[in-house]
Amino acid sequence: MTTRIRKVAVLGAGVMGSGIAAHLANSGVRALLLDIVPPKAAPGEDTSSKAFRNKFVLGALANMRKQKPSPIVSEQVFTAIEVGNFDDDMARLAECDWVIEVVKEDMAVKQALFAKVEQHARKDAIISSNTSGLSIAGMLQGRGAEFRKNFLVTHFFNPVRYMKLLELVAGPETNPEVVRAVHRFGEEVLGKGIVYGKDTTNFIANRIGVYGMMRTIAEMQKAEMTVEEVDKIFGPAMGRPKSAVFRTADIVGLDTFTHVAKNCYDTLTQDEERQTFATPDFLQKMVEKGMLGDKSGGGFYKKSKGGGGDGEKEILALDLKTLEYRKQNKVRFESLGAAKDVEDVRERVATVMKGQDKAAKFAERVTLDVLAYTSRRIPEIADDIVNIDRGLRWGFGWDMGPFETWDAYGVRAGVARMKELGLKPAAWVEEMLAAGRESFYGVAEGRDTYWDIPSKTVKLVQENARTQRVEYLKRGNKKIAGNGSATLWDLGDGATLLEFHSKMNSIDDDIIAMMGTALDETEKNHRGLVIGNDGGNFSAGANIFAMLWAAKNGEFDAIRKMAAAFQAANQRMRYSPVPVVTAPFNLTLGGGAEAAMGGNAIQASAELYMGLVEVGVGLIPGGGGTMQLLRNVYGAYSADKDFDAFPFIKKVFLSIGMAKVATSAEEARELGFLSANDGISANRDFLLADAKAKVLGMAEAGFRAPRPTRFRLPGPNGFATVDMLLYDMQLNNQISAHDRKIAQKLARVLTGGDTSPSVLLTEERMLELELEAFLSLCGEEKTQDRLQFMLEKGKPLRN
Repeated sequence: MTTRIRKVAVLGAGVMGSGIAAHLANSGVRALLLDIVPPKAAPGEDTSSKAFRNKFVLGALANMRKQKPSPIVSEQVFTAIEVGNFDDDMARLAECDWVIEVVKEDMAVKQALFAKVEQHARKDAIISSNTSGLSIAGMLQGRGAEFRKNFLVTHFFNPVRYMKLLELVAGPETNPEVVRAVHRFGEEVLGKGIVYGKDTTNFIANRIGVYGMMRTIAEMQKAEMTVEEVDKIFGPAMGRPKSAVFRTADIVGLDTFTHVAKNCYDTLTQDEERQTFATPDFLQKMVEKGMLGDKSGGGFYKKSKGGGGDGEKEILALDLKTLEYRKQNKVRFESLGAAKDVEDVRERVATVMKGQDKAAKFAERVTLDVLAYTSRRIPEIADDIVNIDRGLRWGFGWDMGPFETWDAYGVRAGVARMKELGLKPAAWVEEMLAAGRESFYGVAEGRDTYWDIPSKTVKLVQENARTQRVEYLKRGNKKIAGNGSATLWDLGDGATLLEFHSKMNSIDDDIIAMMGTALDETEKNHRGLVIGNDGGNFSAGANIFAMLWAAKNGEFDAIRKMAAAFQAANQRMRYSPVPVVTAPFNLTLGGGAEAAMGGNAIQASAELYMGLVEVGVGLIPGGGGTMQLLRNVYGAYSADKDFDAFPFIKKVFLSIGMAKVATSAEEARELGFLSANDGISANRDFLLADAKAKVLGMAEAGFRAPRPTRFRLPGPNGFATVDMLLYDMQLNNQISAHDRKIAQKLARVLTGGDTSPSVLLTEERMLELELEAFLSLCGEEKTQDRLQFMLEKGKPLRN
């Protein structure tokens, strides 16, 4: 078998195939995307041209450019995707180390395609199918021994870029080395979470996830619950994504959802709960009427054509009895209210399930039913609880898998309640309790353990050696110092880790103070500092509630002091004698972006949403972001007389002035937030370990702090040029008077204030200009209105 995967062929350019090809290209792997030649030509089409013969693949690439959320991390990834068709280009499979089949779920079609693949692919190439329902034995009919040895199922989840799950299913003859190679590549290069399933219908995640959704539908009709009530219950309150049940179905497509359920019903003839997978009449009628969800403009939910009370479109909900859309009702239940502000997901789920109202009883009944069913599916669909829990977390976006949820409720309490409700947990669960083990998961010597069913013993949860979490440092008593918003940890091998843990990891006085403490400690006793955390986001920015309160009360000295301290902390990080590596991921906005740019290097998660978005609340960056981004973009040329500063200023002005947010780490690099030398981790689980490796590598290589940048800027003449454009925009009602005022403040900073191109401005002077502009905007009533509106509505106010 091949030892390194450098190029991959993807056969089938539908939604899944094109998504897989896009994500391979996202990950720096060359992809060859092939599909059939169109069976019919439109009038005037040249059937011999490549444009016609590759029409389906070229159409898929065009669709990628329009899709939201985008399947690509940058427009540049298209350079890594080559196109072709099954008739002309099958011989090119010989160039590929891995061939992935992603054609329609039809056994005869797959068998015919694999016959061609066997003719053209290299004998050592890995071959896989993205099927979710067809048997390996059927797909391999007629194939030779070498082909069988290199064959497995690789089931990606849609959208491929965003869904972490990759299910691997080996056949009886699959070489274990092939499975290991795909596991390693999927985890380390594609950033996937790997789960091992059995050759059963819909494998793990879809089998349990679809059962849960169908069970919910069945129970809601008995309990007379509405669509919006069910989604409110089975959303974040129960540790599920905001899309919950019915919104998820709309996103997936009701035709796809019913197809998966029907596949279970048709093939799982021995499943004791087979009837649960039968499509209810109302769902069948919806599909027949073309009410398929987002793809058809309406499913369980639909946007109203008219305006709501504030002129915006409303989201209407479907009445399942009449199949007519209606206004959503306000959903209020005591159990959901009690759980609303509970941050710990285990505690939150237990709070809902142990409530006494209608919502709690519904949540408890459905959840315990799904847990009991899942326990009975071992060893049919998987050998252990870990693969099942990971499958639901990574494939369906649950915060906790079924067995983690059961632990939160209490295993013994769950078994007792199941029996009261007439539900039947698997015998092995009661055997575990009888053996004295009260939970499915535990901790031993700082690592996660689980109950292994075949051996009836506790085993360590297996994970990649590069996995690092703050939780492990807590268990190992590695704390050095801390306060209410941040903690400094000993990361080992001479590295320290500064963790933010305020609400949304927003920057506040405690975080700024701990940045200083972290550098004091690291400079004295360690070799390098990493800034990162285990939260949902790196940092959503500054604490705007505290800022608004201070501004409303005229406490501008307090605002000045905090902003200046944050500027100073970021500058100290950059010029410390020890290297500082920041590890941003997900939301990294405003002050979060400034903290990320404050270090000497960035090791970013591939999924990074980074931007200086302060104009959305009527401000400009106040923690050094204006200078930092200009330094990143212009720094290499900023003192050189031969370079015109204006193109660089324009790029930074537009990024900040339009509150641009990069939608990937690659895009963040293009916008200037990351440098060419900064690293990107495909798998978020490895981010802290990768950042640690980077900071220790810098220390080992003889790190020396960079020299401060000096800027040659145009001053008032440059400002006048920008303001002319702003005046024109205001005249054409593209921006408001206050928008122009904010942009003028930003332009003054970026053009250097009262300077001239003959003067070299220091970073300190740039920071002074930024702070002056930031404080003056804090005092503006219209800015305070924007801050208030953002806090209340969660979106920008245009005033």
